[in-house]
Amino acid sequence: MSESIKDNTQVARVVRVWLWIGVVMVFLQVVIGGVTRLTGSGLSITRWEVVTGTLPPLSEQAWEEAFDLYKATPQYAKINQGMSMSEFKFIYFWEYFHRLWARLMFFVFIIPFGVFWWRGMLPRRLLRQLTVVVLLAGLEGFFGWIMVASGLIHRPWVNAYNLTLHLCMALVIFSYLLWIVFSTYVITPEYGYTSGWKRMSYALLGIVFFQIALGAMMSGAKAGLFFPTWPDMHGVYLPAVLLDASHWNWDSFTHYDSNPFMPALIQFLHRNTAYLLTIVGLYAAFKFWSEARTSLLRWSSVALTGALLLQVLLGVITLLNCQGTIPVLLGVLHQMGAVVLLGLVVFVVHLVIRSYLAKINTIPFWEVIEVMNLKADKKAE
Repeated sequence: MSESIKDNTQVARVVRVWLWIGVVMVFLQVVIGGVTRLTGSGLSITRWEVVTGTLPPLSEQAWEEAFDLYKATPQYAKINQGMSMSEFKFIYFWEYFHRLWARLMFFVFIIPFGVFWWRGMLPRRLLRQLTVVVLLAGLEGFFGWIMVASGLIHRPWVNAYNLTLHLCMALVIFSYLLWIVFSTYVITPEYGYTSGWKRMSYALLGIVFFQIALGAMMSGAKAGLFFPTWPDMHGVYLPAVLLDASHWNWDSFTHYDSNPFMPALIQFLHRNTAYLLTIVGLYAAFKFWSEARTSLLRWSSVALTGALLLQVLLGVITLLNCQGTIPVLLGVLHQMGAVVLLGLVVFVVHLVIRSYLAKINTIPFWEVIEVMNLKADKKAE
């Protein structure tokens, strides 16, 4: 550890390693989910079998039965009719891997959780936080099935709104678990804290989260295919369809895949939120770099700048290559970049909050945390 970050003696190192494994597994699950979505694999498994679904089809007859179930879906009838068994096995693999990874995360999390709790290795505050993570994970699985079910009735794809909700919940879990991990370290606070830091960091976090949600809507509505040009949208800044008042009705929002209004609106918002994010992000990074007194926040702002500019570049390249189909590799890299950027922003917010608490208290930050924990424990008792 550097002089700015030290282990918190209240949390055992093995617990911290376990938490980091959880963060990495959630990150990879988001990436696998991106591959599953971009390859059109999410509807290949039509049943939600929590226990028996752990094993894939193990015989030719089982594969034929799984394929027959898929043939009854709108996606097969409208898009993949006539696909071969080998092609079906390819999309089946990604959805199966996505579900299997979720099951693996459950066991990697719940078994050590029980062991650490039994051995008294989890402080009460950490125990409460991890209980929230478990509840959120269960809710995420439920939302995931609702999302899949939405594509088995009428549309050949999952509902874009359900997809967005599913991804946003995953990002909430990722961000919260990452925040918990950061809280297990004693980080020397930035005593050069200024009142504008908290507002900037909060604004940055909100814009990043909103932008990723718009990205999920972009993917769900396949909006990138409608205007694969940059910096304009087929020669204009604001598409004419958005200026037509007749399109601003409830049906346009619910039946987004039957007219170009929603794809145009989503992409317009996604582009302009990206511009706003770039301006706010670079300004915040410059302020943190120029005003911080310790190296941790300064170098975090450098990493933030690099991740932000790389994400913008990936977004533009991905969009320009959406010629008839969304490029899987570029789309996955773009989603990975978004999650990395979110993680960096969460870290910056964490540093700023610690600096704020250090400023309003005369005792060291780690003692403030201990006092807060003791008060919380007394209330719980």
